[in-house]
Amino acid sequence: MNKPVRHIAVFTGILVLSLLVRATWVQFVRGDELSNHEKNRRVAIASFSQPRGDIIVGGRPVTGSVETGGDLKYKRTFTDGKMYAPVTGFFSQGYGSSYLEGVNNKLLSGTDDRLFFQRTADMFTGKKARGGDVVTTIDPKAQKAAYEGLGDRKGAVVALDPRTGKILALASTPSYDPSTIAGNSKQDKVAWDALQKDPDKPMNNRALRETYPPGSTFKIVTAAAALENGLYSDINAPTDSPDPWTMPGTVTRLPNQNPAAPCKNASLDVAMQNSCNTVYGKASSDLGRDKMRAMAEKFGFNQEPFTPVRASASTFPKDINKSQTAMAGIGQGSLTATPLQVAMMTAAIANDGKLMKPYMVEELRDPDLKTVEKHKPEVMSEAVSPGIAKKVQQMMEDTATKGTGKAALIDGVTVGGKTGTAERGANQKNLAWFISYAKTDEGSPVAVAVMIDPDDSVPDDEISGGKLAGPIAKKVMEAVLGK
Repeated sequence: MNKPVRHIAVFTGILVLSLLVRATWVQFVRGDELSNHEKNRRVAIASFSQPRGDIIVGGRPVTGSVETGGDLKYKRTFTDGKMYAPVTGFFSQGYGSSYLEGVNNKLLSGTDDRLFFQRTADMFTGKKARGGDVVTTIDPKAQKAAYEGLGDRKGAVVALDPRTGKILALASTPSYDPSTIAGNSKQDKVAWDALQKDPDKPMNNRALRETYPPGSTFKIVTAAAALENGLYSDINAPTDSPDPWTMPGTVTRLPNQNPAAPCKNASLDVAMQNSCNTVYGKASSDLGRDKMRAMAEKFGFNQEPFTPVRASASTFPKDINKSQTAMAGIGQGSLTATPLQVAMMTAAIANDGKLMKPYMVEELRDPDLKTVEKHKPEVMSEAVSPGIAKKVQQMMEDTATKGTGKAALIDGVTVGGKTGTAERGANQKNLAWFISYAKTDEGSPVAVAVMIDPDDSVPDDEISGGKLAGPIAKKVMEAVLGK
């Protein structure tokens, strides 16, 4: 080979190598960056070029797809959008996705690696690309009872199957219709902007992502800690609990909500029925922060649950003194919890001390309805022994029949309940809580947590868990039980 030809060959080889290096760099190193670039419409066009798989509730889809006539060919539709928004989330041409729509985006859009063989088969048969379905654990009757029970009030409801961890209902109000922001038109932008500016924050998921003081509902955890650690053994024996009781290191007396209640040296059972702060605050203080925090963590505090949607962590604080520990023991102070967490601790007691991991997806299916992934119930922790759990159950059942929890009683069914009224400080209304479970011969098929955040139209003396939240819990349990 003569010298000029050799130079040309070397130069051509360098050009080819440069092209290969550049193509590799663009495809593999900058691929994600370019795919997600705001000016790259090819990805968006591909994402909305076909109908999307569905989210299934009670055997029926609560989502759909409709043609738009634009280059983004399909947009999402939602059936009973406001009721199911805390479950489905939204899927929007202009604003992304959230909750089950976001977590399961690849399966719903048909790009999940687990659908590779399905896509390949469709390519050879000439079928259009198809997405898979997400089958939820939501009970449509329980969800309707929860959503309609909340009505136009601000609040949340979570219902679980204590035996498996299935989420049967997940409601948050006020809510929004994801269909109104599913497109990329001027109307969608107007709806989006209005939702962002709404002071009631309808897009906030109060059931999973907002934390609140749980009030006296937390006393079931304090009772479990007192029994498990041997502070008390007999739920009917008097406790060393003066009334009034001054919190350690302070001159502050811890008040009871009902000054006429028989709280002085009351037994754990009587104190649960009458929601005595002095008994449970003192028990928490006597146990100390470390034992109380350890017990709270067995019930799920201080960790983020994934359902598979992420929920905020509920917090039992670390650096607190004895009086602050007393406040935490009655669900006040710096203790915070999501409604999901409150339902979890109720479910653990109802399930004889075993806390099951909460989940809201039963299975994932391919476009031909074949199972891609099936959820298996998981034990999250052994929160307390069965013997201790049964003692707390007895106290909750006595509270439902003799104390503040009568609002949830159901004829022919054993019900355990507990009210909670949580204080939030100056210029804020108290929260109204109610927790309950129903028990049948097959165990406890449902545990419920209801939280109501009253507005200014509700007089202070009308704010109580029994009045505002209890009837909703009853309706949800009746829906699950088929009553």
